[in-house]
Amino acid sequence: MSAADITISKTAGPSGQEINAICIGSGRFLRSVLVPLLSSHAKPCVFQTRGRTFVDSFKPCDDDCNTNPELLTYPVDTIEFDGTMTISEIEIYAAGTLGTADGRSHLMDNLVSNIDSLTVIGVGVTEAGLQNASNQCMIDLTELLFKVYTRMSVDMADSLQCPNPNGKICIINTDNVPNNGDVIRDHVLHNGRDIYNENEGFIDFLQSKIAFLNTMVDRITSSRPNSNGLVPLCEPLPMKALVICDPGRDLPSWMSHDEIQSKFGVKIRHSSKELDCDIALKLRVANGTHTAVAHIMALSSLVNTEAFCDDPSPSSPAATIIAYVDSLYQSQILPAAVSDGISAEETEATWADWRQRLLHPKFGLSTFFITQNGAAKCGIRLVPTIKGLINASAATNGRENPLSVSMAFAVAAILRFLTPSSKGKSSKQPGNHSGIYTGWLDTVDTAAAESCDDTVSYADGLRYNLREGWYEFRCSMKLISGGDCRETTLPDALSKFNEPRQPSAYHDIVKRYLLHPEGGNLQTLLDDADDEDELFKSKTLDTFVGAVSVLYSRMISGDNMVQLLVEMRQREHAYINGLETTCQLIAEVPIHAQDSVTPLHYSVASIPANSSLMNRKVRAADIHSVVWSEVRGQEVIDLHTHLLPPSHGALCLWGIDEMLTYHYLVSEYFMTAPANVTPEAFFAMNKKQQADLIWESLFIQRSPISEATRGVLTTLQALGLQFEIDNRDLDAIRRFYDGYREEGLEGVEKFVAEVYITAGVKYAIMTNIPFDSTEAQHWRPVRKEYPETFKSALRVDPLLAGDRKTIENALKASGYATSLEDARKYLHDWCDTMKPEYLMASTPHDFSLPPSEGGGTLSGVVKKGVNESSLQSPFAFTELAGNDCNDCEATDILPSIINESSDFLTEVLMPVCEERDLPLALKIGAHRSVNPALLSAGDGLVAFADTNTLARLCGRFPKVRFLATFLSRNNQQEACVLASKFRNLHIYGCWWFSNNPSIIKEITQMRVEMLGTAFTAQHSDARVVDQLIYKWSHSRSVIAKVLATEYEKLIVSGWRPTREEIRRDAGRLFGNSFTDFMNKSLK
Repeated sequence: MSAADITISKTAGPSGQEINAICIGSGRFLRSVLVPLLSSHAKPCVFQTRGRTFVDSFKPCDDDCNTNPELLTYPVDTIEFDGTMTISEIEIYAAGTLGTADGRSHLMDNLVSNIDSLTVIGVGVTEAGLQNASNQCMIDLTELLFKVYTRMSVDMADSLQCPNPNGKICIINTDNVPNNGDVIRDHVLHNGRDIYNENEGFIDFLQSKIAFLNTMVDRITSSRPNSNGLVPLCEPLPMKALVICDPGRDLPSWMSHDEIQSKFGVKIRHSSKELDCDIALKLRVANGTHTAVAHIMALSSLVNTEAFCDDPSPSSPAATIIAYVDSLYQSQILPAAVSDGISAEETEATWADWRQRLLHPKFGLSTFFITQNGAAKCGIRLVPTIKGLINASAATNGRENPLSVSMAFAVAAILRFLTPSSKGKSSKQPGNHSGIYTGWLDTVDTAAAESCDDTVSYADGLRYNLREGWYEFRCSMKLISGGDCRETTLPDALSKFNEPRQPSAYHDIVKRYLLHPEGGNLQTLLDDADDEDELFKSKTLDTFVGAVSVLYSRMISGDNMVQLLVEMRQREHAYINGLETTCQLIAEVPIHAQDSVTPLHYSVASIPANSSLMNRKVRAADIHSVVWSEVRGQEVIDLHTHLLPPSHGALCLWGIDEMLTYHYLVSEYFMTAPANVTPEAFFAMNKKQQADLIWESLFIQRSPISEATRGVLTTLQALGLQFEIDNRDLDAIRRFYDGYREEGLEGVEKFVAEVYITAGVKYAIMTNIPFDSTEAQHWRPVRKEYPETFKSALRVDPLLAGDRKTIENALKASGYATSLEDARKYLHDWCDTMKPEYLMASTPHDFSLPPSEGGGTLSGVVKKGVNESSLQSPFAFTELAGNDCNDCEATDILPSIINESSDFLTEVLMPVCEERDLPLALKIGAHRSVNPALLSAGDGLVAFADTNTLARLCGRFPKVRFLATFLSRNNQQEACVLASKFRNLHIYGCWWFSNNPSIIKEITQMRVEMLGTAFTAQHSDARVVDQLIYKWSHSRSVIAKVLATEYEKLIVSGWRPTREEIRRDAGRLFGNSFTDFMNKSLK
């Protein structure tokens, strides 16, 4: 027996009898965390499981190797946060090896026989050492415990004692295998029965006299350079370097002292729930953020976490990644932990401790090293937070704790790292190794590459080369293909496309990975849910998958990852809430919503114009997702409404009662109203009473399935009132609006701004009739200011109709001479006041050119106008007496017949249009006052209109631009033909009774087929601000379906559009064709 296999210090007493703690293994965690703790109040020894490097490090010299030294110490290096090095000498009382027969005998036969007491057995082996009971270290531990059992069982004075409070020897493990104490206990019990022939005494001893304690260890440790791994190199002691669960309070009593725990970073827990909380916080807070940043940093050629402190500038990649990880914690990890029952205080303390460690300027880890086994780490470290947030969100029906883009980015970055390079992505493809793939770096740091070796090994068999931009990784996780049910590895699945694709192409792979037991394991989230919860969670998961797919596709297509984070951090594009933007705002429109039934609410385009993904050609399989998403992202120009701004007081209509008393709903109500509710009685009621009747009749007594009633629901839902809808609670809906109303003008302005954002309206063009005294006060003598989101349009019906008397009276009342020249000046002055986008008029179905005689003495008029009874108010071009001047259709109720021969048309209106380069907008085909008792709700018999007058106007006045929309479905084809013949004609919208989904679909498809994108697909015609939401979300879904079909035809014909081309085309239909037309001067 060679004494070289063990070294015992003199302070251990004769033959080491004073030793009272034995450690099996000499791993860095054990030597830097557990042994220092034991050495403070006990006398530990350390036995290496294999080899002899540790025991040999204590030999004083070659000639005197058998001499027992006075002291045995080993160094532990700690790099403090200020960069200084602290070297701690940790005293032990014996060092040995179990790697030789003599070494084993020194421990099992000699030392165990000599020691007087034993309190703790430390186990410091790798995760592999705990895989099964047959591993040598588990056999060694079982043998040691049997020797201890033998000594403690003898009935003599010198039997081995355990002075712990309950007389139990404590087994403390320093590896982070879940429930490691329980695992060790099971292995030892198995070996006890198997090796020691069911020795009941020994089995009873293991169960009654040994405390197998579950633990958690957390101290980042490497080794001193050139020390052959013998000297641990550590970060400063964390708050929870070692957490021990001691439910039976079996640990030595001295470990319970607060000062001891604080000094050595130890926490003693007395319930498994407390330890589970510590482990959860370590995995979620420390490991989760570490995994997230490591993949980003490695791909960005930041090879060590010390890079966080290399460049302190706020715009540096490191600063961007720090801001990202802060948001990941604050918006995702913290709320998920709290929702899962972990205290906010404990979570915050863990984060504060970890963040300081992560940003240590002189002690970092290889980011490539951390990326190992990333596919599994995502499920272990990030998915608990994802689950927590989905569960919490489900509990509040989605109102709280949404998944944000910061979490989606973390998952996307891992998948990006696990994507093999395709041909040409890397300038070098190292030799093929089994299970090893080659990826390409996102950023090749030339300066960093020049300071590094050409190829660096970062783990066993894995390398990277910054200069050439490649790295190697392993991933053996298998997925089942969604199409042919074949099994393939995750990297192979990710690399199956020959070119970068649009986000929808990756949706299936991302989802299968997140559901996979060895990946995200999120299938358990769905399996544990009831039917209602499962539907919500499934949709939430799909949204998250969609967001991950968007970010991943951008990464794959070549968008710089750090720049992506900059976009988020600076709230650019769709990231309106920065890094806390919800996934819903960037996910592509899901498949289940790609129909003309689901409202397509506006959301800023998730792919910015400068993304390389925009130039990728779109395949047929991806066309629907791309088109729906691009239509959703279009901010529209609403080129005709009856809205007025909040500055116009009561003329600005908004709120639930205004929506419910919209003329569509009034006419629908009277179809089924009781006989005793006459129009006169109804209109004598106040607005709230009218709204109550309509709500009861159309929403409570009947299902609100008409387009008008459904529109109210779509609007309320978009405003976050689903709960109130479910409860049919009109009063609660009113209270929501009252919250804005109580803030006065500021509240109205805030509400209007929110509606515009929700509806995705860039600006809306009003219908302005300033000559009515009610509205005139907002224009003269001083024009009220209003936001750029409102633009004006001036109605000129009398000039179009040639109404001589009305024009003359208006000129006289305003102080102008009754001449054609002053009529022009009158119109110019009002244009100066209003600054209209265009002049406009509404014409009836009998839009024609009959001659007519009229009175009046307007000088210079040779060809008089017609229809003198149409407009009589001396202060208006349009009669408003007795009507609500902001009624959607009230301004259109009087007949107006165009007289193409009238001097007012040829000498006033058309010259002003030419001189000011202003278009004339025409709404053609309404038959008014079908039922006068219903007021504006009684208008609107659809009649076929003669398009010849419009054709002659376009031909006679080629320098004037005309905007036109027809009410009759039967006129739509003729209108398209006219638009194709006259460059000064622009067709727009689906007006009034044509503004229903089925007709919008038909008209839009015909227009695309005949005009391409040279028209404006829609205008809202809204008179209540809230209506912008539903009118545009309903129209978007219909138009998207039409466009997707047309692009499918295009692809079949051999033309694959890029995403940029699709965005361009959709933009034209939602306003850009209008602006192009407006900018097209024909003067």
